[in-house]
Amino acid sequence: MYKTKTSKNNSGKNRGKYKTDSKRRKGSGFSSRRRSNGRRGANTPKLDISSFIKKATTKVKTVEKFIPKYSFDDFPFNEVLKGNILKKDYHQPTPIQDQAIPIVLAGKDIVGLANTGTGKTAAFLLPLINKVFLNKNEQIIILTPTRELAVQIEEELRSFTNNMRIYSTVCVGGTPIYRQISKLKRPNQFVIGTPGRIMDLVKRKVLKLDSFKTIVLDEADRMLDMGFVNDMRFVMSKMPQERHTLFFSATMSETIKLLIKDFLKDPVSVSVKTQSVPTNIDQDIVKINGKNKIDILEKLLINPKFTKVLVFGRTKHGVEKLNKELSKRGIKTESIHGDKNQGQRQRSLQKFKENGVQTLIATDVVARGLDINNVTHVINYELPTTYDDYVHRIGRTGRGDKTGKALTFVD
Repeated sequence: MYKTKTSKNNSGKNRGKYKTDSKRRKGSGFSSRRRSNGRRGANTPKLDISSFIKKATTKVKTVEKFIPKYSFDDFPFNEVLKGNILKKDYHQPTPIQDQAIPIVLAGKDIVGLANTGTGKTAAFLLPLINKVFLNKNEQIIILTPTRELAVQIEEELRSFTNNMRIYSTVCVGGTPIYRQISKLKRPNQFVIGTPGRIMDLVKRKVLKLDSFKTIVLDEADRMLDMGFVNDMRFVMSKMPQERHTLFFSATMSETIKLLIKDFLKDPVSVSVKTQSVPTNIDQDIVKINGKNKIDILEKLLINPKFTKVLVFGRTKHGVEKLNKELSKRGIKTESIHGDKNQGQRQRSLQKFKENGVQTLIATDVVARGLDINNVTHVINYELPTTYDDYVHRIGRTGRGDKTGKALTFVD
């Protein structure tokens, strides 16, 4: 049980103790503020605090197991690629892979609606790698909302293309552009980047997209939320009209539907989206009641059960300030936010992934797409702006068949 200090009106036996409030309370909704870190034009719907409280449910043994229609051996992949798939211990396709790979192999446009952590990246990479292997002149561009996700996609790409002589480069902000310009002068079948940096390179006439006939828009809803819609339109306007477009999103809003209509031609839709929040995440709130938030956070982090913890704040300044204060108190911690360059962000992330630190304090930049193993707890130190943000934050724990815990600080 996680505990917060009770108010002075509570009985004497509870005074000074910490406890959570697991009861649903009426009238406890609050209006979220508009985010100031690049989320232009975002709606600000009301969030209900009671939606942050839900116990993980015990898995029922009689749940029907997914049986894929295909095996990886059924797909007409090159033998080298099949060998690399086996080396990664991939045996059966996930639902999104089972449905999407045949569509991409057939050269059809696709709209994939899927949660993070479903194997979505391999669902588009594997058929595209095979496409490039059959024709080394093929060029593919992959747009992602964040630097971290771009780097993660390239890492997965490299693991699948061992001994295949397929080359890629990552083009994102936060790193010197001249290095990316230098890499783009060499042959690259895959260019992976964030919309702003890709647009910059196109305007500099360093990256010419008229030879790119395939594009992947990954986490398209997030790119839209972050104000990248015009950048996305610009990039696609520089590509051939006859192109192969792969569009992946976790949500399907009216604006997303309009983008699909503009960007894709007769797409095949695939949806493997499950419930918003996995049932194996134990959600609760921590009532602050005017007490010192950092003191309460410290008490949680020194609990031996909190072995690998993601803490979310809302601003770059606030995240860095919290990181420094916790470090002073002896907590092994790193921070990741937009004021850090790409090298600093990758080092902090790698330390956390490899258990070099217990705690990673972050803005929402890491909430989507990233696959971090064995996160025991997610703590919303500051409230998310929307429920979607909340879902993506806490989705970093409880991955696969593991149980996770999510706590949200409420004053």
